[in-house]
Amino acid sequence: MKKLLLVLAIFASACSYAQNTVNFIVNDDDEKPLVGANVVLIGTTTGAVTDESGKAQLRNLSNGETKIEISFIGYEAQLLLLHFPADNNRTFEVELEEGEEIEEVVIASTRSSRTIEDIPTRIEAITGEELGEKAAMNSSNIGMLLSETTGVQMQQTSLSSGNLSIRIQGLDGRYTQILKDGFPLYGGFAGGLSIMQIPPLDLKQVELIKGSNSTLYGGGAIAGLVNLISIQPEEKPDLSVMINQTSAKGTTGNLFYAQKYEHIGFSIYGSASRQSAYDADDDGFSNIPKAKSFSLNPKVYFYLNPNSTILFGVNANVDDRTGGDVQVIKGNPDAEHVFTEANESKRFSTQFQFLNEKEESSFSVKNSVTYFDRDLEIPGYQFKGNQLSGFTEFLYTLQKGDDSDWQLGANHYFEQFNEDLLGTNEDRSYTHNTLGTFVQNTTDFTENVALESGLRYDYDLDFGSFVLPRASLMYKATDRLTMRLGGAMGYKLPTIFTEDAERLYYRNIEPLNEDDAKAERSVGGNFDLNYRTTFFDKLTFSINQLFFATQLKDALVLRDETDNNYYFENADGNILSSGFETNLKFTYSDFKLFVNYAFSSTKLKYDNLNNQKPLTPKHSAGAVLMFDREEKWSIGYELYYTGWQYNEAYDRKPNYWVMGFMAMRHFEKFSVFVNFENFGDTEQTDFEPLVLPPYNNPVFPDIWAPTDGFVMNAGVRIRLL
Repeated sequence: MKKLLLVLAIFASACSYAQNTVNFIVNDDDEKPLVGANVVLIGTTTGAVTDESGKAQLRNLSNGETKIEISFIGYEAQLLLLHFPADNNRTFEVELEEGEEIEEVVIASTRSSRTIEDIPTRIEAITGEELGEKAAMNSSNIGMLLSETTGVQMQQTSLSSGNLSIRIQGLDGRYTQILKDGFPLYGGFAGGLSIMQIPPLDLKQVELIKGSNSTLYGGGAIAGLVNLISIQPEEKPDLSVMINQTSAKGTTGNLFYAQKYEHIGFSIYGSASRQSAYDADDDGFSNIPKAKSFSLNPKVYFYLNPNSTILFGVNANVDDRTGGDVQVIKGNPDAEHVFTEANESKRFSTQFQFLNEKEESSFSVKNSVTYFDRDLEIPGYQFKGNQLSGFTEFLYTLQKGDDSDWQLGANHYFEQFNEDLLGTNEDRSYTHNTLGTFVQNTTDFTENVALESGLRYDYDLDFGSFVLPRASLMYKATDRLTMRLGGAMGYKLPTIFTEDAERLYYRNIEPLNEDDAKAERSVGGNFDLNYRTTFFDKLTFSINQLFFATQLKDALVLRDETDNNYYFENADGNILSSGFETNLKFTYSDFKLFVNYAFSSTKLKYDNLNNQKPLTPKHSAGAVLMFDREEKWSIGYELYYTGWQYNEAYDRKPNYWVMGFMAMRHFEKFSVFVNFENFGDTEQTDFEPLVLPPYNNPVFPDIWAPTDGFVMNAGVRIRLL
């Protein structure tokens, strides 16, 4: 009997030893509950996650001293020291403060200066470390930076020049508007070679809006908008140098310096690159052209008072590239070796902005002038011209309390292309003059519901009026789940500068018939869900699911006449681009895993066709595994899949995979990096030749896969200040 009583006493003591319970209420510094915060018993796997009220409970805690950590992504963790049984059944209220290491991303493209989480319009932003890593992979231009974004395809239009066009959600590059700090510097003829001539080192962030966004920026943004945001000077000077060398015989040097004083600030960015002709597949023709490029971008800021700033900036780029028969490029032509494609271009632009910001309102005036000159020459043919374009805008913004803000503005676009008449070329010069006014409002109806709506009216002297409504609705169902629904209309003024015309060197293409040519018009919409949660101590998960559709009416189509003559006309049916994109992100400690998939159905619904658009894969996917140890290491492995697609002759082309590996070591004043791009050496010549005979007048098949194969690059970025 005594033994039985002793066993019961020991059992009761053990039960009381492990029956302590403690409750937590976790809020942010605005006293709002944090959903998904981790409450973990230090040194164990015991833990809990806060619910929608920010509450969590730990049970069966042992007597004695106990350390508990409360953490949430983006906030400073707190450590509590509890003593049991004294703290048994107590409730602790914990307030977490935002961590310094989390950068708040403020979006400029919607002109409302809201953070990316609070904007009803769906926006993708490339910032911080990710932008630096992508710049290291290719410091000569922004092509790689954009190509690794879900739903974005960099379409190479010429083997000899290496020219790239950015396609968003299956639509041609002419439907994407590229801005630099809100200035449209790359439209019309000036869009030629533009991707190849924009280096990335001076960028603070890149903002990408998919789908029509013509309300604020006018015609051209049917497929989407890319806004390149520059680094602005701060009181602490910023001086950095990057030098990069590739195994494909390319060298690039970049220099950036910025500093702000009391009443003046300035920045200067210079980039120079030199590339030798590179024949990756040993067929005698260059896969990367011989090229020399130089860019210079100085800016001066005058701080008139705490509220007013004036900006003056200049962009200059000189580019000379020659591709084709390597023997000719090296200066040894003969009867069988005569073909080259030579491109000489000059791009100059000025930017001016006056900005006056007050507590509840702001007023700005913008102006830019761009001059672009290009000379394209192949044996027996030359295309040469220049474009002068201008942009002027007046914008007034008004903040109505904490719940509503307005943008009201007017702008003028001017675009004049002048062709130098050479040989039998017909004059294809044109002038576009467009005046526009717009209004946009963003209103928070509740803490969970916000609406961004706008209306634009444009009048072009040749093509008439365009009324462009737009609306985006955001609903925060919970702190973990956000939904956005948006729709807009857009238009594009017709020009001869399309991907199809670029592939033909603009040879034998008739001028547009202004009496018959119509502006291309679009209507589109998208819906996306963004969900994020946290598991255990440090594992976070987020998913963004996007559905989209854009219908394009009166698409400009290049037609083939007899004797290899071509002309443009508006299609008798529509182009319908629809599909979805899935983006997954996992974060654990210093590791990040990104997984994406895109389905893009781009149907040509004209000429009794219902076919997928050529050179547009329906399926694409990717995965990126990153290891980021702050201020020490950045290591990444990439794997991308491109599904089958048709060429222009509707021959089906196979799918392929591309892999990459990058490592960057950070030191106090400099970083060294090495990048192995396409180290599986996937090339289009694995499937078919890139050049067809006769080689003195070669035929180049459509480009649908990588042409340059495996390329390694390595370099150093030095932070002098």
